[in-house]
Amino acid sequence: MQPQAASFFQSLSDRRLATAFLIGISSGFPWVLHGSVLTLWMQAEGLSRTAIGYLGVVAVVYAFNWIWAPLIDQFRIPLLHRLFGQYRSWILLCQGLIILLMWLISNVNPADGLLLVGLYALGISAVSATQDVAIDAYRVKLFTRDEMVEKIPYASALAGAGWQTGYTFLGGTLALVLGGESLGFSWPDVYRLLTLFMLALMLIVIMSPPPCADEEDAPERADAAATMPSKRQFQWLRESVIVPFSEFFQRCGLRLAVGILLFLFCFRLGEAMLGRMSLVFYVELGFSNDEIALYRAFLGGGATVVFSLIGAFINTRFGIVRGMLVGGLAMAASNLLYAVMAEVGPEPWLFVVTLLVDNFTAAFATVCATSFISYFASRTYTGTQFALMTSISNFGRTTLAAGSGVIVDGLGGNWALFFVLTTLMVIPALLILIWMARLLERHRARETA
Repeated sequence: MQPQAASFFQSLSDRRLATAFLIGISSGFPWVLHGSVLTLWMQAEGLSRTAIGYLGVVAVVYAFNWIWAPLIDQFRIPLLHRLFGQYRSWILLCQGLIILLMWLISNVNPADGLLLVGLYALGISAVSATQDVAIDAYRVKLFTRDEMVEKIPYASALAGAGWQTGYTFLGGTLALVLGGESLGFSWPDVYRLLTLFMLALMLIVIMSPPPCADEEDAPERADAAATMPSKRQFQWLRESVIVPFSEFFQRCGLRLAVGILLFLFCFRLGEAMLGRMSLVFYVELGFSNDEIALYRAFLGGGATVVFSLIGAFINTRFGIVRGMLVGGLAMAASNLLYAVMAEVGPEPWLFVVTLLVDNFTAAFATVCATSFISYFASRTYTGTQFALMTSISNFGRTTLAAGSGVIVDGLGGNWALFFVLTTLMVIPALLILIWMARLLERHRARETA
């Protein structure tokens, strides 16, 4: 066996990677609740594409979770912290709140109370965004600093696969099957049944291992958490918010730090635009909910895991810049297949091919982006800095994606042209990435000096 292949399979034998995958499911699943399930429910109630697109703006809260990320890094939840530690206790609290919000939203009809539905969906987004801070920090803390280069790409791959499994396969497909033509549950009942799935995710968190002891920052964190309630407001703001962000800019340098944030803002705009309208497109093209569920199930779960691992292998083989360049080009080009679908019509074989390519390129891009963020996040301020970078990425995706329905309506329902436009949206990010290449080389040189 070749040394590279042997190292690849040896890395996959680490049980902590399975934890990264399972916890990733918890991160992806809530997007079903304020995304695909709500989209289909609103469409079934006769709401317009513009309204469906605009309600997606609730996801913009993911772009601001860096504001309260210092709390997740420092504040200890009574009782839960003693039982499950800093980050798992926050994950469990958030999951419990999501279950409560699921029951609340299931008791309102979007056609009669769209504002209330929107508020509950915003609540799910806010709690889910908080959970993401804890999940990202917990995953990074599962590994020591010495393991970062070797393990993080695979942990990121499996976390991305878990996210896709929670969103597309276990969450999205399950919801489509329950609300499809065969079983015929009402959409409120779908929400209630999915609470059982969330309870299973809570059990996974309870059984997950504690993170590695981080001797560099553990004493500092323990002291900060213990004394935080007695600090003055400004002092807490400085140590919990200003210091983590200023450390990021000082460590990376102003130009590289700004380049990182600009790139993350632009990188997945086209994918986000497509994702918000994809289910509406499938239904308008002529596919039933059962057909959509079948094809997504066929290409979900195991296929996503395989795609993510291939992406991790490519990422570790070619490095951050080249890996993201290839991933960005592939992700954008896959959108053109949707344009072909719009012209050809509801052909099952073309639907399968499109989903296959799209799932692969999306998984690849997710691995690249998560590894990219993990590489630049501080070990001392993991949750806060990870949240900052993912928030910048989410801000571009959620704010602009909310207008996707307006764009489709403005194009007169010309889906093919819409998908061509989403393909072109990756160009600014790739130009920024090329500019960043030299800055990254200098940054690495300084780190190894």
